[in-house]
Amino acid sequence: MTTYALRASRGSTAALLIATFGAATLSSCGTKEPAAPTNTAVDAETTKEKVPAETVKLTAMAIREAGIATETISAGGLAGEIVAQATVTASPTGEAIVTARASGAVTRVLKRLGDPVRRGEALAIVESRDAAQITADRGVAAAKLTLAQRSLARERYLYDQKVSARVDLEQAQAEAAMAAAEARRAQAAAGAANVTRDGRGVVIASPITGRVSASAVRLGAFVQPEAELFRVSDPNQVQIEAAVGPNDAARLAPGDRAVVELPDGRTVDARVRAVTPTLNGETRSATAVLDIGGGAVQPGLAVRVRLLPRVGGSSAAIVVPEEAVQSLAGRDVVFLRTATGFTARPVTTGQRSAGRIEIASGLSAGQTIATTNAFLLKAELAKSAGEEE
Repeated sequence: MTTYALRASRGSTAALLIATFGAATLSSCGTKEPAAPTNTAVDAETTKEKVPAETVKLTAMAIREAGIATETISAGGLAGEIVAQATVTASPTGEAIVTARASGAVTRVLKRLGDPVRRGEALAIVESRDAAQITADRGVAAAKLTLAQRSLARERYLYDQKVSARVDLEQAQAEAAMAAAEARRAQAAAGAANVTRDGRGVVIASPITGRVSASAVRLGAFVQPEAELFRVSDPNQVQIEAAVGPNDAARLAPGDRAVVELPDGRTVDARVRAVTPTLNGETRSATAVLDIGGGAVQPGLAVRVRLLPRVGGSSAAIVVPEEAVQSLAGRDVVFLRTATGFTARPVTTGQRSAGRIEIASGLSAGQTIATTNAFLLKAELAKSAGEEE
């Protein structure tokens, strides 16, 4: 098959394409499989008729290496989109603040920043006099319960033998019940403090599964009760909080689709989970909370979201990023994803707003187009056309 090698002498754009498209095969001028010797001119002419022009052949790996992002488009004009700035945050159950349950000195540090942890796994050990007191209280309560139970058994026997009065039996029953309640309280206190087996310290354990995202503990340091020692985050439990105006908030409803635009050009689908009924006192905006699949984004990341409400402002027009529309031979085109790469598709554009542009004709919902770095495809077609000449 005849292929077009990428030449470094074509300037900075060609140099970039050499680095990214190294093994890509271009089909803008036609190709044909090697065969027995035939009329080369006739074969080339036949191939040109069969292979569509303005097509760039690229493998999936070459597309990733070039940093070309794609997006599946859907219907809805600019009036149907709400563009907002947002921040990725941990969900209420996706981050845990781990504190000390008793004062004391840190004797062991078992986990460090970034380490994975399981729910209930120990992060550190704090040796504490409070732990010793809790252990002692538990022992005393257990001893009192044993004594009260024995006294109750004796009084019941004497009552059955008609030796003691009923009031003595009832008194013993009450004392046994109070001793049992005190023993349960002492046991619950020891469990809440997570006292070690030897009773000398408390175990600082993680309440969720995740990774240690913050650590303020130092070996030998004296810590106070409720002092923050660790933070554990679950990367699979995140949400996105987007600031929207009061008019836009009224159009949103749980279940509405959203598209999250990441800094690297990729897009991720999300869903509106809820919209706050009140406005922020400083920004005068409501907060739309979006559910998103875990692992795609990290808490703290600033993103832009496109909210697509199901009611109000609907349109059949297609809206794409401005960078997806390229000018080629005096025409506006977008690069449509195909099984073998991309093909240039002429389009008619409409109004523009906030980095988005309406496509009046040329595309239909459900098609996948190149967005970020689409100019590389345009440059490659222009270079190939020059080589043909």
